[in-house]
Amino acid sequence: MRVFVTGASGWIGSAVVPQLIGAGHQVLGLARSDSSAAAIAASGAEVLRGDLDDLDTLRAGATSTDGIIHLAFIHDFTQFEASVQADACAIETMGAALEGSGKPLVIASGTPALPGAVATERDEPAPGSLAAGRGANAKAALGMAARGVRSSVVGLPRSVHGEGDPGFIAMLVGIARDKGVSGYVGDGSNHWPAVHRLDAAHLFRLALEKAPAGSTLHAVADEGVPIGDIAGVIGRHLNLPTASLRAEDLGFLGAILAVDQPASSALTRELLGWRPVQPGLIEDLEQGHYFKNSSA
Repeated sequence: MRVFVTGASGWIGSAVVPQLIGAGHQVLGLARSDSSAAAIAASGAEVLRGDLDDLDTLRAGATSTDGIIHLAFIHDFTQFEASVQADACAIETMGAALEGSGKPLVIASGTPALPGAVATERDEPAPGSLAAGRGANAKAALGMAARGVRSSVVGLPRSVHGEGDPGFIAMLVGIARDKGVSGYVGDGSNHWPAVHRLDAAHLFRLALEKAPAGSTLHAVADEGVPIGDIAGVIGRHLNLPTASLRAEDLGFLGAILAVDQPASSALTRELLGWRPVQPGLIEDLEQGHYFKNSSA
């Protein structure tokens, strides 16, 4: 299969591309910069220059391939609504190009937060929540199943971890270094779901190859890791104390840390036979690569 991948040089995309190529697929990767193009070419994929706002390029990538994995998202939390809208336009453009073809369209989204409950693949983000916008885009993608597209959504947990991770865990490490304390919100009992990026990449391939139209999937290995446990490992590796902090002391991450949001992948595992095999979040943290540049 020839697969169009947006976000092909990103944190998850750079694991998805070799996963696809290793399974015998060809990849056309979207690149918005020279450095992205070089990284995509070095991975053995073909390069298509453009970005999420270049709808003609997205349409060309969609029509020239046998399926799509859409990973790109503009992570600008100061203009999050604009990022969500750009994502919606990209999904509609690519989905419309596949209409009536039965080809796969796999979209990355997030797992929902249901405080007091473990979110499953049947749940949706709460209205008005930060995740609601992306949830609406995911719902639109799933609706394309009625338009002859084999669409599916892969919900990613709060931490997609591994060596080189630029995400929330790396940010927490940076905040701890800056503040001299490894912080959590409340009593530290709130949970984050997590997955190693190599396990996530495997699920994206399985979704492309065999997920039924209209499937919602969860790339969750750790159902819920207590935030206090994460802070404890960070503190120990940086030789810093741990403490409960106000949400506002942790920047935009504080609001996310303040919500209990465990998630399950039981239905995904049953449907596609996906089995995470990489280290869990705490084990990955204990390996030490998140702290290599620490001066502590």
